[in-house]
Amino acid sequence: MVLYFSSTADPAAVIYMGKDKFENEDLIKHGWPEDVWFHVDKLSSAHVYLRLTPGQSWESIPPSLVMDLAQLCKANSIEGNKKDDITIIYTPWSNLLKRGDMATGQVSFKNPRTVKRIHVPMRDNSTINRLNKTKRELFPDLALARMDRDKEESRVKKNAMRKIMQEERQVQEERKKKKEESDYGKVFENARKAKGWKPNKVSEDLFGDGESDDDDNAVSSGRFDDDFSDLL
Repeated sequence: MVLYFSSTADPAAVIYMGKDKFENEDLIKHGWPEDVWFHVDKLSSAHVYLRLTPGQSWESIPPSLVMDLAQLCKANSIEGNKKDDITIIYTPWSNLLKRGDMATGQVSFKNPRTVKRIHVPMRDNSTINRLNKTKRELFPDLALARMDRDKEESRVKKNAMRKIMQEERQVQEERKKKKEESDYGKVFENARKAKGWKPNKVSEDLFGDGESDDDDNAVSSGRFDDDFSDLL
């Protein structure tokens, strides 16, 4: 069984934790990259998780939300709940280290520097009561949920990559079209040579490649001068 809570901090968030150390093992095994793990420092406590929303960073969680999680950790620690001035540590789920020789529910860190701490001076009953009012007890298939999450991520990435490739193809096609248009004269000339095209009679008449046999249409500069002189 997994206990879920809803924080009313801004932004609203989903918080969850295992009921005991055995469920904590499943949470450690099937956590999400978006999860942030909270625990009382140096004392036994519940493993409390925050699931970040898209665009959120574990390093910029609003202080009010961090305090909600810290109070929940303190309240669910037998020894920590009795003490004042305790420290809560938190780190991304991906930074948790679980070795085979560790006790059930026990974890360490891959990088101890990727751990933040927050001081909790005392229990805040108003915060605990507010969170407890949102508590839900569920029995999720954690392995299946993680698998579905990964499938959805893969689908989104594939769609994004497909869109990028489609846009690149469109750009290439536009470039190719512009190049073909700019090279139209050259392409036409190559096609003409390949077909062995030669000027016909109409082309010769238009461009002066031949002479007309019709004397009536022939006008020489000499005759023009003679005709003009008769008018003087």
